[in-house]
Amino acid sequence: MQPKFNLKTALHKLLGNATIVNVLVAGFSTFLVSGMGFFKEMVIADRFGLSELIDTFLIAVLVPAFISGVFLGSFHSVFIPNYVSELKTGKRIGAFQSTSFIVTIGVALVFLIIAFLFTDVYLEALYKGHTENYYTLVKTQFYYVAPCILFWGFTSVINGLLTIDNEFRYSSMSAIFTPISIIVCVVFFREELNTLVLAIGTLMGSVLGFLFVLSIALKRGVIFLNRPDFKSENIKTLFGQLPAKLSASLLSGVNPLIDQYFSAQLIVGSIAALNYGIKIPAFTISIVGIAIGNVLLPYFSKNAVDNKIETFKKLKKILKFVIIGSGTVMLIVILLSKPIISLIFEGNAFESDDTLIVSRIQQMYLLQIPSYIAGLIMVKFLTSINKNNFMVLTSIINLIFNIVLNYILIKSMGVYGLALATSIVATINGIILYAYINHLDKKNV
Repeated sequence: MQPKFNLKTALHKLLGNATIVNVLVAGFSTFLVSGMGFFKEMVIADRFGLSELIDTFLIAVLVPAFISGVFLGSFHSVFIPNYVSELKTGKRIGAFQSTSFIVTIGVALVFLIIAFLFTDVYLEALYKGHTENYYTLVKTQFYYVAPCILFWGFTSVINGLLTIDNEFRYSSMSAIFTPISIIVCVVFFREELNTLVLAIGTLMGSVLGFLFVLSIALKRGVIFLNRPDFKSENIKTLFGQLPAKLSASLLSGVNPLIDQYFSAQLIVGSIAALNYGIKIPAFTISIVGIAIGNVLLPYFSKNAVDNKIETFKKLKKILKFVIIGSGTVMLIVILLSKPIISLIFEGNAFESDDTLIVSRIQQMYLLQIPSYIAGLIMVKFLTSINKNNFMVLTSIINLIFNIVLNYILIKSMGVYGLALATSIVATINGIILYAYINHLDKKNV
């Protein structure tokens, strides 16, 4: 006889699982942050529509975001498993932290200088055929956004310390200050700030986000600075894994640049249309994927040290539930794409014709949700066991497919083809990652 299902017992068991609770906490925090980010996009769409200012701002913020995602994001990923190892073995966490902060400061400053020096070259090479006013708008906004790199770097390392300390509630909230700052600037200071309104709002948000996580870290006592040590075993392992992770992130980070290059060849407003079209998919991915991924990286890192074989089994179980759940969400949102865009963005500068364009772009982007989230989790797993070398190969494959598919699909589908190419590449990436993980599992690596 089958035992009766007891909802109270099931909920108690669910909430008694620390990992699930952490995912729920991180998910709720991410939901608030993403919700505020979405409200920011509604405000911007209402005030600016598919305008030149939006296109130039997105180009201006692209390089700083690229640098942050490529190096700082890579360092954050390899920092966590090796810091966990240091906690379990070496215990020289003060030296490890100091070394990590020094590396972050140094690299952020180097990339900041490079970004300033090569802005003109970058614009002339990738965005030909625009007016002088267009390029001036990009550069003036870039000069205010570029310093965000340094604050994003500090925030990334401190957030890593907080997640290892099982602090997901406040650390996940640090990103909320940027959309809030942009909204305040747009609503109250648009006339005063003029074309710099979005760039200054972004800079203010990055500073406030850094100060917020710093205050939380100091309150929890997770910062221990000591004399840096570049020769410890875990630091050596970190630096050994960093080139592969950096290369993979660099290759992956080129994809948005490629998409913008192709979209810039189309009519003015195409970059903005792609930006609005990806908001719902990105919103879904951030709530589910980032919340799970942020919790699972330290979770996998801690479990892999104790029992790597059992960690493989846990990963596959997680993937099964994630693909089923995210696939269901994908189908529902695809069917409701047009009314969602109309409800959220349409009005004033954003017209009904814009709704038709953006809703179709959104449907193309939505196709990537299951494979993207699953791929994100698999990348976290491979990072936790220091298997970053393979991700360089997958990134090269993704880059080639993205260029080829963009070239082919933009001819037959225009801007919609760029969105569809992104989803196809995400699916290919997920299949390759799973095949490799399955290979490692069979070899008991």
